[in-house]
Amino acid sequence: MLITYSLPPFSLQSIVGSHRLLATQAANQVMLNVPETKVTTLENGLRVASEDSGLSTCTVGLWIDAGSRYENERNNGTAHFLEHMAFKGTRKRSQLDLELEIENMGAHLNAYTSREQTVYYAKAFTKDLPRAVEILADIIQNSTLGGAEIERERGVILREMQEVETNLQEVVFDYLHATAYQATALGRTILGPTENIKTINRGDLVEYITTHYKGPRIVLAAAGGVSHNELIDLAKYHFGNLPARYKGEAPTFPQCDFTGSEVRLKALNVDSASYNLCIDLCQNLSSKLAQMACQGNLCHSFQSFNTCYTDTGLWGLYMVCEPGTINEMMHFAQLEWMSLCTSVTENEVARAKNLLKTNMLLHLDGSTPICEDIGRQMLCYSRRIPLHELEARIDAIDAKTIKDVCTKYIYDKSPAIAAVGTL
Repeated sequence: MLITYSLPPFSLQSIVGSHRLLATQAANQVMLNVPETKVTTLENGLRVASEDSGLSTCTVGLWIDAGSRYENERNNGTAHFLEHMAFKGTRKRSQLDLELEIENMGAHLNAYTSREQTVYYAKAFTKDLPRAVEILADIIQNSTLGGAEIERERGVILREMQEVETNLQEVVFDYLHATAYQATALGRTILGPTENIKTINRGDLVEYITTHYKGPRIVLAAAGGVSHNELIDLAKYHFGNLPARYKGEAPTFPQCDFTGSEVRLKALNVDSASYNLCIDLCQNLSSKLAQMACQGNLCHSFQSFNTCYTDTGLWGLYMVCEPGTINEMMHFAQLEWMSLCTSVTENEVARAKNLLKTNMLLHLDGSTPICEDIGRQMLCYSRRIPLHELEARIDAIDAKTIKDVCTKYIYDKSPAIAAVGTL
């Protein structure tokens, strides 16, 4: 039995023992030594953002404000389908030419689609940054979207959907979105329904590109060994002709409201607004629940999660249980949530703050996660929040803040629950 339980997003803004003090001082020093993130906006609205750490390799990519959230029931699945078509040939390169060029560079080329973003990125040697940017530009502006390739990828996506259906964790989170955001774009899956995949055509793909791939909705992000000035010149040359405006009416940002409800086929989840630091901190306050789960043999595993979107989010608990222990495990999970509202201590908060800082720094290990962080934050916040600012926000959190935020978003609220398995 897989269960996910989710709550609303939280924003928040005594180090115990000498070891914690030393660890915190080391983390502080790391945060102060992080290179500056430089940002430049081109005339067409495309933003160029980079962090130069002087490495011999780099990651460069395009973060596009266009995912499944911008689809409707008829074309749901188009953004993901388009991602599949990106590496299948352009007017300048065949699929084989593209693959050989990337391989000969010793580079890696990849892409993914989420509910709010589509991303194309490359990892390469610093000296090959110009070629990597040119390839990315070719892919998003000159893909042939040939009929034979579309039919071939249609089959690939349908097989991918069958594989996803065997991954119960992915299935339960799709159900969770469907019940948490009923009748909205966030409630639909990224891959789309089978009937849509069978009918999406070249016209649908071209329409999606012309509707959403506009300068102001794209970030060219890079990290590693990158010169910001060089990246600006490359961006102007390869992306300067991207349109900045819409010919007709610009697409509106789809409103998606949280709905507390339950679907069975289970995940506990609560709407998370934009209080993400506080929620992230709450994820590190679960040791009591771990003790109860272990002592009572209540579940095989559990983990907290925090899924953030531009204006909403899901914070909650994912667990794998035997059918006979579900109710008891959910009971103790909700008791632990209530304790966050009423009795969390300063020592518990201090421990969680240290864990959050450590995890935050470990996540930014390498040019690819840093590039991802830059691209995502530029789309979400129109800037990259410096680590020292994040540290200050975390340090400002105390037990009262946790209690206040959790009371607002957890206490007496209806969670969304999704489950897969024998109930």
